[in-house]
Amino acid sequence: MRLRAREGDFIETSEGSLFDVKSLIHPPNRIIAFLRYFPDKKGEREKNGRSYSKVYSLSKRYTLLKERYPQYLVYDPVFDEKLCEVPVDSVKNQYKPVEKLRELLSSNSLDMLESLALQLAKQLKEIANIPWNAIGISGSIMVRLHKPSSDIDAIVYGSKNCRKVYSTLENLLSEKQGAFKPYTRRGLKALFDFRLKDTMMSYEDFVRTESRKVLQGKFMQTEYFIRFVKDWSEIGEKYGDVRYVNVGYARVEATVVDDSESIFTPCVYKISDARVLEGPQIKPLEEIASFRGRFCEQARNGEVVIAQGKVERVIDNKRNREHFRLLLGNKPSDYFVTIPKP
Repeated sequence: MRLRAREGDFIETSEGSLFDVKSLIHPPNRIIAFLRYFPDKKGEREKNGRSYSKVYSLSKRYTLLKERYPQYLVYDPVFDEKLCEVPVDSVKNQYKPVEKLRELLSSNSLDMLESLALQLAKQLKEIANIPWNAIGISGSIMVRLHKPSSDIDAIVYGSKNCRKVYSTLENLLSEKQGAFKPYTRRGLKALFDFRLKDTMMSYEDFVRTESRKVLQGKFMQTEYFIRFVKDWSEIGEKYGDVRYVNVGYARVEATVVDDSESIFTPCVYKISDARVLEGPQIKPLEEIASFRGRFCEQARNGEVVIAQGKVERVIDNKRNREHFRLLLGNKPSDYFVTIPKP
């Protein structure tokens, strides 16, 4: 069985648990994905007569994986860390956001949240003028495990389409009367309280950073997050072309010189004048990267930032070059903030 999976997809294992796919690059016959929903008699969500619970934080995900599915936790020599990799043979179903949106379009019996998700996708598709196969609905709605209080997880594919949608969102959020609204101060406080268990940041830094993001907010009073993912044709790298070697944990200060990839998942910020404040003294540290959507839109060109995370030596075998990067999102202690201008 050959399975092509990417960021935004979900896979269901033979045990009935659902995993969200990370990255577009996977080892042969395995899919890098993390546990999101699992069968649980005490669970608050229901599908086909079975109760499920949702797991949020990374630390809790790893704990549950060790307890329930230790066979999926393997050391990956290319990424030089223990990852959750589901064998293709253990995958019972694959869920794709574009297919979910197509299903919503043809349905005559949508609930309130599904109807809102469809309206959001329609507005973005029409105003940004992108094709239907470039946008989809992911998250709990896609796997039919949503609650009335769930948010809308939309996804857009392809750099050109993503930039069109980003520009559209900027315009829509600037309008006072539209369906899209930025988070209010109260909304940001609720988001901060939710993220606090999984990301270390002061409330002041959080508000300053999150209040200017356009990939998140409220659509007709329902929270949304929009993920941008590059298309298959834009990914030249294959598993093993680049190796990532863990060289420690560090806190650095640097200046962002290229934020053009900051809206995508994974997001990348090219940096200069990097100075290691704590941790291994390595050079050249060229970029800050993350596979987590919460680190998108975190900083802009010319801003000085302080970030803390895992330092990796990036060994590019195709280009025959090496550099270092800071990877964020593996630990609750990872963070990334701009230094306010005096």
